[in-house]
Amino acid sequence: MGAEPAAVAGVYLDTSALGRILLGEPGHPAILDALEAFEVHVASRLLGVELRRLALRHDRLADAERLLNTIALVPLDESTLAGAERTTPASVATLDAIHLVTAVRLSETGLIEALMTYDGQLATGAREHGITVLAPA
Repeated sequence: MGAEPAAVAGVYLDTSALGRILLGEPGHPAILDALEAFEVHVASRLLGVELRRLALRHDRLADAERLLNTIALVPLDESTLAGAERTTPASVATLDAIHLVTAVRLSETGLIEALMTYDGQLATGAREHGITVLAPA
């Protein structure tokens, strides 16, 4: 019998975390430091849309592309969208529900250990589903 594969530490990133890096907001060095603890950085494909839209408003599209190149983006599919329509808690905003469902599915398969966000409602939803929440300061 072969050795079991080593566990890969993964973190789900939401736009509130990556946007702070993109814009160089206070606290972004702590986010970068926290990300170093994880081998895998993953997010919904939705992050690409949100981060690029933010970048366009601030003339930082090239910087957004560099950041996105370090993240595995999970494609949106009908199952994810259907899950987002009904996920709890109801207080999670529409697009954040897509992030939440994606993170829950990745957590259930052992691909992530935590979700990094600065959005209070998304954090509450993640905790409700048993996901560790990180918000480095």
